[in-house]
Amino acid sequence: MMKMKILYYDCFSGISGDMNLGAMIDLGVDRKYLIGELKKLSIGRYDLRINKDQRKGISGTRVDVVLLPEPHPSDKPISSERRFTDIVRLITESSLSEKVKAISLNIFRKLAEAEAKVHHHDIEDVHFHEVGAVDSIVDIVGAAVCLDYLKVDQVFSSAVQVGGGFVKCAHGTLPVPAPATAEILKGIPMKAGIVPYETTTPTGAAILAATVDDFTEHFHFTPKGIGYGIGQRDTEIPNVLRVMLGEVPEEAFVNDVATQNAILMECNIDDMNPEMYDFMMDAFFAKGAHDVFLTPILMKKSRPAVKISVLCNVREREAMEEVFWLQTSTFGLRTYPVSKVMLRKEFSKQSTKYGEISVKHACFRGRRIKSKPEYEDCKRLAGEKGVTLKEVYDSLKFEKSP
Repeated sequence: MMKMKILYYDCFSGISGDMNLGAMIDLGVDRKYLIGELKKLSIGRYDLRINKDQRKGISGTRVDVVLLPEPHPSDKPISSERRFTDIVRLITESSLSEKVKAISLNIFRKLAEAEAKVHHHDIEDVHFHEVGAVDSIVDIVGAAVCLDYLKVDQVFSSAVQVGGGFVKCAHGTLPVPAPATAEILKGIPMKAGIVPYETTTPTGAAILAATVDDFTEHFHFTPKGIGYGIGQRDTEIPNVLRVMLGEVPEEAFVNDVATQNAILMECNIDDMNPEMYDFMMDAFFAKGAHDVFLTPILMKKSRPAVKISVLCNVREREAMEEVFWLQTSTFGLRTYPVSKVMLRKEFSKQSTKYGEISVKHACFRGRRIKSKPEYEDCKRLAGEKGVTLKEVYDSLKFEKSP
């Protein structure tokens, strides 16, 4: 019987964007698929160089992003500095899947919020330097592509080693962890001082903060694959990131049902323009909300109102509160601890007369009991083939496992 898929980050030597890409490819992510997805971004000419390398006897994969000259001298060079709004536009206007867009924007938002707080700017006015460069965009969107490719059920990580000493960047010489890195890692266990230099970059920290469900040194799963991402330094400790792809042992869940702790945040609204709700919901999802839903209610004096409910991880509470304060008219919130009970999921690809569609299956007591096509795949094929969405859905045939 198949088990729940787990991805575990072992950050004993920290994490950076390029180390993460190397580890994911070393783990088994198809490099041609990754390169093909990254080509959907209009960020200029570059070469993604993927090679085998090793540090202190540990072999793995190293990834380097090399900028290439434009074919015509008159072409405008790609700026290495972008505002957060420029990056949002770049990603949202691409043909990447909605899931990859959401993960990418969540990672970039973690960076933007940290930079805004450290330098006392509004988030829209944050100018990225290293983070806005082509290689960092590739690192972040590539991380989202890899995570979507692996189709894991949960992501875990060890405590994050940040290193020590000082680091030079666009803002000058800063202590390690750099202020933005420290801000991103608030609420996340970290270790320091293993070497006198930076081992975790803001990009690496943001990837973890945006995608990891829980940070723990105590994991219990069966590894099925291990990947090593090779860093740029060669020093006294192995400068590598280790990732493990595994399965939760059968005794960790009962009849394909798993439980996870979360929080539910709510408020009642009776004075907002309904047109604002869509934008508000997008803001919650961009911050990492698991679910957002609206419920019509009656308040005192029989006033019609809407209850806004947001489900998220405990560590995302502060980010969700910010959306409530800035995007709604509420003056207060209610927060409850909740227990999420989830069926184990499996993913497959199904060929239809309109094209290939990703399908999600829910399992219970060792068999598939329900299946659902990925909406974005169906929507895309309906547009490409000039047929209705229902016709694409009807072309799928689901069979339950015995």
